[in-house]
Amino acid sequence: MTNTQQYTPDPVSALQFCRFWSAHVDALERHLSARTWALAAVAVVLMTYPIARIVIPAILHEIVPEVVRSVLNLM
Repeated sequence: MTNTQQYTPDPVSALQFCRFWSAHVDALERHLSARTWALAAVAVVLMTYPIARIVIPAILHEIVPEVVRSVLNLM
């Protein structure tokens, strides 16, 4: 067996992993309270908001050419 064959998942193990993951998610949905879900949602928002405020403008700054920016500034 080569190294690549050793780490290549077969379809059966991938299906078993999906069932395993689905069972864990179902257990979380059954056992976590609404307050816990709300706290998790707030934590996700608090983490993603600053990232979005930094990353999205940086991407737009790289994508939009300088000429378009100067024309938009004149409007």
